[in-house]
Amino acid sequence: QVQLVESGGGLVQAGGSLRLSCAASGSTLNTNDVGWYRQNLGKARELVAVISSGDSTMCVSSVKGRCTISRDNAKNTVYLQINNLQPEDTADYYCNVGLWKYYSDYDYVFIPSGSWGQGTQVTVSP
Repeated sequence: QVQLVESGGGLVQAGGSLRLSCAASGSTLNTNDVGWYRQNLGKARELVAVISSGDSTMCVSSVKGRCTISRDNAKNTVYLQINNLQPEDTADYYCNVGLWKYYSDYDYVFIPSGSWGQGTQVTVSP
């Protein structure tokens, strides 16, 4: 089973950028759909971005225009970059493999199927 390790989080001022990494072992990520999620204490985990096995990508509306999801197959890693970070982006960020069904920007589903890692914390100060 694929093991995922997230990294790259930290403390950043509003307006800054971060690139988060999702490194995999035990399986190759390029044959999987991969989703990035975020979660705040007491709230449900929410999907942020997806990259398909065919390299189609989607960023949800809350980060659209500020988000880039990409993969480096040689490093077996998927990246999530968010620019112009805002305090509301503060959260723990997680990645997972799964199944992505996309019909439109308002009609899609990502069903995670792997084990959740420890996540990486992003804190955005005003």
